[in-house]
Amino acid sequence: QVQLVESGGGLVQAGGSLRLSCRASGDILSINDMGWYRQAPGNQRELVAIISRGGVTNYGDSVKGRFTISRDNAKNTVYLQMNSLKPEDTAVYYCHARNPINTDYEYWGQGIQVTVSS
Repeated sequence: QVQLVESGGGLVQAGGSLRLSCRASGDILSINDMGWYRQAPGNQRELVAIISRGGVTNYGDSVKGRFTISRDNAKNTVYLQMNSLKPEDTAVYYCHARNPINTDYEYWGQGIQVTVSS
């Protein structure tokens, strides 16, 4: 089992920045990819960004050029730097970890609220 604990959410004005952190603990070697998804009220959960253990990244189209994902493998932590935030970025952000080869190993954090005011 892997436990994911998110931190860093909150309220920010449009154009501002926030940094989310997610620390993994437990059976760390069972996972490779870590990342973030988000879900706004009435919407489906969508990909924000993911990063592999080796540093390969993938971003959702709506955040490209504004958000940056990074990872510290020594600390088992993934970060999401969010710049130029927009009101439409308002959502609950979920940390995600998985083994892309074995779908039995997939984990979610409890979610953290990010609210961007206009």
